[in-house]
Amino acid sequence: MRKVRNMSNILKKRIYHAAKDGMPIALFTLLSDLNDDIIEEIVNETVSEDDGQECTPLILAARHGHFDVVRILLTKFKPDLEKEGTVKIDGYVIEGASALWCAACAGHLNVVKSLVKAGADVNHPTKTNSTPLRAACFDGRLDIVKYLTYHNANINIANKYNNTCLMIAAYKGHLDVVSFLLENGANPNEGALCGATAMHFAAECGHLDVIKELLQYKAVFTVNDSGMTPIKAAAERTKEKIVEYLVERKEISKEEQIEALELLGASYANDKETYDIVKAYKYMHRSLQMRFADKDEPIPKKSFPPVPAYESWIECRTAAELEAIERNHNALHMEALTIRERVLGTHNAEVPHPVIYRGAVFADNARFDRCLELWLHALKLRQQNHVSVVKDLLRFAQVFSQMLHVGVQVTYAQVVEVLSAAILELERNKEKLSNPGPKDDKETVLVICLFIKLLDEIDSNLTTTLYLLTILTKLMKQCSEEEKFNVNRMVFTLNQLQVTLRDGQTLLHLACNAETPVDDFHTNDICKFPCAETTRLLIQCGANVNAMDQERNTPLHVIVNYHKAISDFLTLHSIITDLTEGGAHLDCVNIKGETPLDSSVTGVAEIILKTQMKLSLKCMAANAVKHHKLKYRGQVPQALESFIELHGAPSKKSS
Repeated sequence: MRKVRNMSNILKKRIYHAAKDGMPIALFTLLSDLNDDIIEEIVNETVSEDDGQECTPLILAARHGHFDVVRILLTKFKPDLEKEGTVKIDGYVIEGASALWCAACAGHLNVVKSLVKAGADVNHPTKTNSTPLRAACFDGRLDIVKYLTYHNANINIANKYNNTCLMIAAYKGHLDVVSFLLENGANPNEGALCGATAMHFAAECGHLDVIKELLQYKAVFTVNDSGMTPIKAAAERTKEKIVEYLVERKEISKEEQIEALELLGASYANDKETYDIVKAYKYMHRSLQMRFADKDEPIPKKSFPPVPAYESWIECRTAAELEAIERNHNALHMEALTIRERVLGTHNAEVPHPVIYRGAVFADNARFDRCLELWLHALKLRQQNHVSVVKDLLRFAQVFSQMLHVGVQVTYAQVVEVLSAAILELERNKEKLSNPGPKDDKETVLVICLFIKLLDEIDSNLTTTLYLLTILTKLMKQCSEEEKFNVNRMVFTLNQLQVTLRDGQTLLHLACNAETPVDDFHTNDICKFPCAETTRLLIQCGANVNAMDQERNTPLHVIVNYHKAISDFLTLHSIITDLTEGGAHLDCVNIKGETPLDSSVTGVAEIILKTQMKLSLKCMAANAVKHHKLKYRGQVPQALESFIELHGAPSKKSS
């Protein structure tokens, strides 16, 4: 029976690869000798690949444009045209893709025609509600767009974000596709869930010809959920031609024109990719001139509270004031940052990017004080808008390490503020982890991908938090008793969260582990593991010294694997001593049944451990229970059950 099954699997794989590699004769030969039931099973069964793709032979052939393979499958073996698979396109995982969707996405017109003629559903959506037509629009394949539309494809079907075919064509700048869709009744004013229309997408990407075409079809200027109009979107992305064109439109009020011009200038002043201080001054100056062009009805700037991170800068109110700082680039940068925050608002997700860039420029010039002020402000903006700050937190660990390494003072207040943000981020990560979403969605590829991304984020945030704690230990000698108490309180809160890496390692495991990854951009100059000081801080603040990772290794199991027992004896001795004095059990066993003493890789670690050997009567009793496989669950107080588990791998017989 097993031999028959193995032969069947081998046959399926040969057929699968014949379809994938475009070998129609081989495919026909392999299938033609089989009976109809087996053929139906094989051609409609998906085969999984290591990268997560799951495709039928037809989906594979359509995806790769193997027309002859598709033709033979359709004419000779009648596969299920609507069978869905999972494919990867440019790094994106597409779940629920039909053969027609794959052919349209990859731009294979002859395959598309064959599938449609065979009766494929031209509106068959993926799990995110993307249709074959939308896939063709994304890639600008007008020939496929026309063919599908003429064969009853619905141009108004939007994806799960209510993003239409017209929107994606406008975003990608495919003018011919945009024109065709508009000619065939596409609504130019349809809004996505975020409130953006095709005009927004074309404007932010700088597609002027698309903007003009949309306006020909009565597109109107609307505001999305972030308060952005198309002209603001263009200005924020420094799309100069779009702004210059739209400011002349009668639909744009004078105040909108002014704000667009000053936003364009402000964005040029602090954009990493398109930095241009000359254009920045030009547009900021032009906007001020426009404010007072009508002397009878001037349009003064709205008041905006000074931002300390921007040197508490007060915006120039007149063109003369701006002219006075024309040669002062730092002043122009602060003017620009202030303008952006006023025009866009603090809740706009785009505000922090130039702030971070300007801070990085200061760091490159060793102005760490100004860098930190700007980055801390950007960090606050991101967190108040619930935007992930994984990279921001690591950026702080890097610059703090760089400062310590070159002898520049790092203050307690600065590190504590970032540590507080890291704790908040881990709290939010934990909340997301405990609320994964509707049960019906748990098995979808999309939800799984989001879950994996969240685990990656937790791993990064936890590791960066460890760096911050290590950096903080370098400052503790200069801290007051009140400051030390505050640090201990924060670390206690951190320990209480009980957040771990995906392999179960706690912060204490990581602090004891020579394998803990250390970022190599300045951070590794300061943060080296195992770290005795960080370990002690965590233990003093309530870290569970007997916590186990997925391999049931405690921090004590981890530290005795340290190979530099002689060259770094003090670290090894300090950590083992602190762990045992903190209540670490020397007789805990890992998944291999090894105690820390069994796991030791050096004689030095064994000697240190043996000096700490003080088995309590309680431990002896627990060992006896596990050794003799006695039943204990439900027989002893619940608080003792986990204690007994520490002393041996879980056993069904003992429960």
